[in-house]
Amino acid sequence: MLFDTRAARQPRLRLVANGAEIAGVVEAELISNNHYAADRFQVRLALGSATPAAWAATTDIEAELSLSLDGGAAWTPVIDGLVDIVQIDPLAGMVSLSGRDRTALLIEARTQETFANRTSSEIAQLLAARHGLQADVVRTRNFVGRYWQDENDRIVLGEFARATTEWDLLVGLARREGCDVWVSGKTLHFRPPEPAAEPGAVLRPCRMIGGDANVTSLKLNRSLGFARDIEVVVKSWNAHHQAAFTQTARAARKRGQGGIGTAKPGPVQRYVYVVPNLTPDEALQLAQRKLAELSRNERVVVAEMPGELDLSPRMMMRLEGTFTDFDQTYWIDEIERSIDVQHGFTQRVRARNAEVGSQTTPPSVPLGTIFSTG
Repeated sequence: MLFDTRAARQPRLRLVANGAEIAGVVEAELISNNHYAADRFQVRLALGSATPAAWAATTDIEAELSLSLDGGAAWTPVIDGLVDIVQIDPLAGMVSLSGRDRTALLIEARTQETFANRTSSEIAQLLAARHGLQADVVRTRNFVGRYWQDENDRIVLGEFARATTEWDLLVGLARREGCDVWVSGKTLHFRPPEPAAEPGAVLRPCRMIGGDANVTSLKLNRSLGFARDIEVVVKSWNAHHQAAFTQTARAARKRGQGGIGTAKPGPVQRYVYVVPNLTPDEALQLAQRKLAELSRNERVVVAEMPGELDLSPRMMMRLEGTFTDFDQTYWIDEIERSIDVQHGFTQRVRARNAEVGSQTTPPSVPLGTIFSTG
């Protein structure tokens, strides 16, 4: 997808609160992310038919926000969520609404509940139904009790249950299963991350043979700590087998050419995770996942550009035209869209990835290697 910044546009935002369309929107900020967190919104509008008394008396507000680029002929849903804060400015005749998408339903649900003899996918489906959400859930096989003591009747929540929310539980299960979890619209997604696909967009800071410039600001960040070789070690004690295991995954970083002066390679960045009751295969898979997560923090791109409606977190994009090692593909991490009567419709995109050419090596410690627990 190539953005045509020359095309005539008439951006509009529509706010529907508790089923009624609300006029008078002046500006809005919509933030979508890939951080195991709720998408957020803030809308500022003029007081119209809804008086300060009406806003002050309303206790529950469901908000649906949609954007259009053609003056309202076609609308694209952006966030369907709940208002957390209503701020009324009666002297200025304005009201501001701040809230989150329907992830908030799970975040606000404290739980001391036990989930015996259930799989992660069954728990995700149960919690989705509880909050009126559709479930896009990939089936998992192991009973959650196996994660604690290989006892199928073992409860999921422990002594700190009073501080646990349903969202915390789902995130923990997703990490354990190697899945992603998020809410879009009225659907809870619990599934493995999508494999790398073709970039959904090409961003350029300057005109090139492939197309015109389409960003107004570009910041390129490289973490030199994550640019070193990275080693992830996972240690686990398996109660069923009465044995301890350690597994290691390592990434050898690409050595840049033509840099400033000469420098010796820095020490290997080593991360150690201790997780109970894994099998050797599970420990290796966890080490590889953690390695991929850490490696993606090496290069971070932040671009500002005209707003559009096609990109979303979890998609890939490609950067070209900087004529540096930053010209490569990235995973989109966060999109912050802003629309107001003065500046029109703009967005800020944050994306990250490891250096192209970095190599992940096989585990340096054989499966089932025992480490001392004493």
